[in-house]
Amino acid sequence: MMKQKVEAVRRIMDIAEQAAKAQKEDDININFQFYNAKNLTNSAQNITGSDENELNDLASSQDIRYDDSLLGSLQIEQSYHQKMPPEGVEIHQRDQSPLDNRDIIYETDIEITEDVEKHPQASQTQPVDKTMLPLYKNKHFYNIPVNINNSAVHVPSNVYERSKDVISGIMWSEELDKTFRNNYKLDPTLSWQYFGSSTGFMRQFPAMIWSQQPVDLFDCRTRSWYIEAASSPKDILILVDRSGSMTGGSFSGMRREIARHVVHNILDTLGNNDYVNIYTFSNTTDPLIECFSGKLVQANLGNIRILKESMSDFKTEQIANFTLALATAFEILAEYRESKLGANCNQAIMLITDGSQDNYKDVFEKYNWDNLPVVTVRLFTYLVGREVSDPRDVKWMACANQGYYVHLSTYAEVREEVLHYIPVMARPMVLNANQKPNPAWSPVYADVTDPKLTNWLWVNRQRFTQRDRYLIFSKYKDLMSPNEIDKKFVHQQKLKQDHYGETQTYNLMTSVSLPVYDKKPRQERVANLLGVAGTDVPIEYIQRLMLPHRLGVNGYGFIVTNNGYILTHPDLRPVYQGILKPAYNRVDFMEVEILDDDSEPRRFNEEIQDLRKKIIMQKKGNITLRVKSHLDDIKRIHISNRYYYYRGINDTPFSLVIVLPDKYGFYGVLPSVENDIHRLRSNDKGPHTLAQFFNGNWAIHPEWHYCKDLDDKHYFETAEEEFLYFLKKMDRPGWKWSRECDRKLITKVVADAKTTVWFSENITTTTKEDKGAQLIKQYGIVVAFMATHSGLTRWQTFPQNIDNTIYERHFHHVHNRAIDEVWYKRAVEHSYVDAGAYVYSVPHEAGDANNTLVTVSAGIFKEDGGKRAPVAVVGYQFYHSSLHSIFRKTTISCGDMQKACKKTCESEELHCLLLDDNGYVIVSDNIQQTGHFFGKIRPDVMSQLIDEGIYQAHRMFDYQGLCPEGQDSGSVASKLLTPFWYLMGILEWAVSTLSLFAEAATGNIYYNPPSNQPNNNQFDEPADHNDHTIVSDHEEESESNDSDYEPEGLNDKAFDETATMQKTKPEPCDNELYLYTLVHYSARDESSSGYNKTMGNCSRPFIVQRVSGSNMILLVINNLCQEQNDMFPPSPDPQQIDYNMSLPCFMNQENLPRRFYMSCISRSANESEIKLCGSGSNISSKYVVPLVMGFYFLIRIIHYIV
Repeated sequence: MMKQKVEAVRRIMDIAEQAAKAQKEDDININFQFYNAKNLTNSAQNITGSDENELNDLASSQDIRYDDSLLGSLQIEQSYHQKMPPEGVEIHQRDQSPLDNRDIIYETDIEITEDVEKHPQASQTQPVDKTMLPLYKNKHFYNIPVNINNSAVHVPSNVYERSKDVISGIMWSEELDKTFRNNYKLDPTLSWQYFGSSTGFMRQFPAMIWSQQPVDLFDCRTRSWYIEAASSPKDILILVDRSGSMTGGSFSGMRREIARHVVHNILDTLGNNDYVNIYTFSNTTDPLIECFSGKLVQANLGNIRILKESMSDFKTEQIANFTLALATAFEILAEYRESKLGANCNQAIMLITDGSQDNYKDVFEKYNWDNLPVVTVRLFTYLVGREVSDPRDVKWMACANQGYYVHLSTYAEVREEVLHYIPVMARPMVLNANQKPNPAWSPVYADVTDPKLTNWLWVNRQRFTQRDRYLIFSKYKDLMSPNEIDKKFVHQQKLKQDHYGETQTYNLMTSVSLPVYDKKPRQERVANLLGVAGTDVPIEYIQRLMLPHRLGVNGYGFIVTNNGYILTHPDLRPVYQGILKPAYNRVDFMEVEILDDDSEPRRFNEEIQDLRKKIIMQKKGNITLRVKSHLDDIKRIHISNRYYYYRGINDTPFSLVIVLPDKYGFYGVLPSVENDIHRLRSNDKGPHTLAQFFNGNWAIHPEWHYCKDLDDKHYFETAEEEFLYFLKKMDRPGWKWSRECDRKLITKVVADAKTTVWFSENITTTTKEDKGAQLIKQYGIVVAFMATHSGLTRWQTFPQNIDNTIYERHFHHVHNRAIDEVWYKRAVEHSYVDAGAYVYSVPHEAGDANNTLVTVSAGIFKEDGGKRAPVAVVGYQFYHSSLHSIFRKTTISCGDMQKACKKTCESEELHCLLLDDNGYVIVSDNIQQTGHFFGKIRPDVMSQLIDEGIYQAHRMFDYQGLCPEGQDSGSVASKLLTPFWYLMGILEWAVSTLSLFAEAATGNIYYNPPSNQPNNNQFDEPADHNDHTIVSDHEEESESNDSDYEPEGLNDKAFDETATMQKTKPEPCDNELYLYTLVHYSARDESSSGYNKTMGNCSRPFIVQRVSGSNMILLVINNLCQEQNDMFPPSPDPQQIDYNMSLPCFMNQENLPRRFYMSCISRSANESEIKLCGSGSNISSKYVVPLVMGFYFLIRIIHYIV
């Protein structure tokens, strides 16, 4: 399946190169109209998915046909010129008869229909207005409204869409629409296809409206799929001039700030296969981050983030020593080159300075010119500032070392000018056009989301939280104590939907891409990279290919990249409270497969390191390991042996790992012969033979691939609706199995449905004579359910017990994932330590909520010849209030005792609880303790339970943590959150923009208009971002007795102190926590365990007994004994690990193995013939300086006022 994706990209690449080659200079029309994804309006009529007949009629009238008539370059050129309009005629003008003069690109491709405006597939004639396009929701594209006959163009905010180079590429790339459609016809599983141009625009198929909310930072040239395909892997060492003159310029600090933005933009163009470091220099040369001294670090999101943040710390001073700086850079690169570390391919130095008085030829002769005309290390120079010294030396250094020179004088031009280095790095590939590189596969990434938005979303989410906190404190400050207000606020936050969290959705992808070269013949030798062609491969599609239903409960598969990072894994957690984590795609294999050993954090033992190396080197093998795995939001833990099977995936950098649990992982259940689908059909000649088994309340696993309809003719609201559609097709004569239907899985689920069809009968109504009626009423059962290994879930509700005044989500909306549900996994595992026992659970920290449900489940197994395989789990849910009532009634009686007992749980002297097998309270005589970890209620008793072997503590690590890092707060309203500071940011942008436009008006510079956002880099975590970020989630304060509090009101100062939360920013971190399991004894060993000990004096103020047939223990505590305050069990709450250094520093102490899979095309003997090596602004600001300076002084005045 992966091969099909690569072939689709190759077709896009081939046609793109031919179309660009066919374009003539005279064909370029600056006024060319195109579908701009940012400005599109949906012109489609409002057809809903429920009107299936209308959709089917529309879709069936115009199927897309595959056509290869334009594969040759001659046909491309002829087609292109036939499409071009006569000079002076509007580009979208059409003859009156669209059937006579339609574009040749559609002539043999699509069948024409009169209903062109009703459905995207029916829009064969291109509308005249290129701002309007019919778009409809499409299940293949996440139900986003799209048009599958057209592509649309996205142009970054910092790129002028009417510049000649941009509009030229937009024009010839329209030829790709036919290839896009043909690819989609050949492989309907294809996701987004695109061509990203080196000029900045991206053509994406199918067309869609590009969301600019919350802000559009997208630039295809900084995406991993573009970066990795555009050039071979590279080692980059960035040298930043920090001499005193870097503070100067027209404005104080402007040069330094431009330099910082240059660095940020360079870092944005690096990926996981690149290596980087930053040194600053004046009279000395020093690493920006001390622990990175003398090394290059992998350019993953975590390292890039800390490098960006550290750029705010460097200070300007002294005089620049270029000789020392260049020598240091060359020596570090030489060490990595000779030891074959780092990227092991391209190497470059990025020099950022405001000027040089020498060209340092002797340095280059010593370090870089041993193999002329090929240089070992490229040098790119960035001259910053308006009034600079003679730039000739800075430019000469770049030109003499096969690099590129740019002059940067404003913020607005930074992004575009920085990106010039990528085509230069790509020149060897272009000059060796016959030596095509391997397809580049990207690490996992979140569709169009920019990682730089993480901090911004965090700020805005917490800004809303702070606002809510102020409102509630203002409302109740005269009525309640601060502690009571705190609790009320926390409760409301838990109930309220997160404004910035729930609305953020991320579609995880990987991409395959190839570079596109400019093959147009020219008199002067050039080596232009046109761009990159690619397609997305959704992670959910890859997960389906791993056939999770065959792996069974607690079995799973995952994929590891050549860098050892996770592409997909059940424990990959890229989102925190609705916000993408800063380093979400830098999760290593060893960080999710945690061995059950005594290793300290990140001190991975040799066994797991050896396995990692074999996996990334694409070896084939297997191993058994004892591992710790968590579930239920890292509240529970399971220790077991697991079998690992691994092998490489051909022609990709990926390796597949399959993990099977011990005891039952190798056993499965096959349907009996009489339940085979064909036999069922032949035995029953009635209509809908198979569908008859699927009645009542049922659901199938929403993420499993039963049968997938790849045709756009049908729209299904649910997986069940699509499944029934195929069942009915199977009943028809002539049914043939296709690769889009999993025959084995469907056979299993049909067999399970037939076997469990009795469950769909009405079991919720009972007669008075029925013994179960009293039990159902007594326990208040609201739903009974069963789930099978085939993904089928059935349930029955008991309406007579449901409290209609309490809102609850329907069972199948919450629990429809069968073997992937927590209660399913726990029931199966518990059956192997206590066969036949039921597993009880309650929501964590439920407290005294009146809608709390208790979930009870038990595993069902098939045994044959001593082999035992799980086939289903059954269970029910009932209100916790019923359990509490039964518990109270049971524990206040004396049971079968002949004499009245002296003490019961009703006595104040005793505290009685039921705890589950992980130490959480199922029920207590204090209902507020429901769902809480018992170690927080009575830490001394929990410590004794651990010492006596009732519970066992397990140290667990979470290497995907996100810790709110506290910041100092100067006042209630942070200065950067005031209108003055927003105004200042806008004025600073205005200064730069006004200067640029004024100079452009005088004809002194050639420019691209700046972003329509105030600052293109405003989300690059600027130096003063610490003042931006505010408030972490408020943690509930410890309980205190406020019953006697008399409201006195809060004065203004006390109100501010109480209502204001600490400022924070999100930082990746490692956490450790301790999770607990109940120790299970054999009948013989239990007699000597803590279960048979009696309650003695206050040295052991409790007794404990197992509750047979369950996962619970009964604990009775003597309240008369004083609680011991010197005994505390390790906490199950995550605690940040302190490494005595930053996390990136600690992680980069050791270079973990990685595999080099990308082609290394880094040199070409013909490159020395290319003369183009720089660009710059011809600055003449005599008309602009007075006005700009006036604005500047206004900004500084505002700065000092606030």
